[in-house]
Amino acid sequence: MKDAFGLPQSLLVLGGTSEIALATARRLIARRTRVVWLAGRPSPALETAAAELRALGTEVHTVAFDALDPGAHEEVLGKVFAEGDVDMVLLAFGVLGDQAGDEREPAAAVRVVQTNYTGAVSAGLVAARALQAQGHGSLVVLSSVAGERARRSNFIYGSSKAGLDAFAQGLGDALHGTGVHVMVVRPGFVRSKMTEGLPETPLATTPESVATAVELGLRRRSETVWVPGALRVVMSALRHVPRGLFRRLAL
Repeated sequence: MKDAFGLPQSLLVLGGTSEIALATARRLIARRTRVVWLAGRPSPALETAAAELRALGTEVHTVAFDALDPGAHEEVLGKVFAEGDVDMVLLAFGVLGDQAGDEREPAAAVRVVQTNYTGAVSAGLVAARALQAQGHGSLVVLSSVAGERARRSNFIYGSSKAGLDAFAQGLGDALHGTGVHVMVVRPGFVRSKMTEGLPETPLATTPESVATAVELGLRRRSETVWVPGALRVVMSALRHVPRGLFRRLAL
């Protein structure tokens, strides 16, 4: 069960090699979390992540999970929940894709969308139903400011995150009053392996900063978290910029 401040004793990470997810797990382990499930494609990276978390003194399990195999999501996640209550599910998987390449190869673009949106809808619904059945828990969804308004430079990725964001908000409304808390996290540019080599944008952040924001959001039972917080004002302004002008902005 969660403590009085809303922090979980048990955590299921969907996307077990995500740098943001692992930073969040480390932070929660330092507070209260004692059992962690890392769900992802079997790989040396997944096992290394599990070993690093075990070294912090927590119980860690790995489970084979593929965002692109929604037909298996119910069985895979069902086995985790069958082991006991899960206080928090962190939906952290996703791919950035290659905008220029994906425009030339529609199949590659579809893979980005299927991973970031279709896979997330499937896993999110399965996790939400399990959390509702146990009567408590948080579902934390890593979205992105890229979903706030499509940009020429990454509209395929951005459109998938826009769909995910809208889905998570609606799911939060559907679960209101059930004991299940849904929190959408919208980071800006995060310095990580996924963005390595890309030009950094203003208000760039780190996995550790996102983890700090997630903890604060859990304590406050926030529904939406911006990282950094200043992006809320920036994106509110950008949403209202006329489209002709928006096209000319260096974003």
